[in-house]
Amino acid sequence: MSPLQLFKCLADDTRLKSLLLISEVGEACVCDLIAALELEQPKVSRHLAELRKCGIVQDSRRGKWVYYQLHPALPDWAQHIILQTRDSNPDYLAASLANLRAYKQQGAAC
Repeated sequence: MSPLQLFKCLADDTRLKSLLLISEVGEACVCDLIAALELEQPKVSRHLAELRKCGIVQDSRRGKWVYYQLHPALPDWAQHIILQTRDSNPDYLAASLANLRAYKQQGAAC
């Protein structure tokens, strides 16, 4: 993966927020991200597919649910950029993280 490929893949608000949320919680399913981002399922799924195609996230199927996590083969420099971006910009994710926590506290789960 080149820096250009990484930044092109992250040059969308939905993809970037999804990725940063996944990096924060370790793994997330589509329904988690729908609740966090307050978006429709097709849009979230489309952006997750793009992140997967770029090799930034990896998915695993558990029953009828698909969970996403950072790809274990992601280069160290790319992982560092993602984590540094997340840690240095808490306001960018604050509302989405609050939505996700509220969703989880309701006992909602995929």
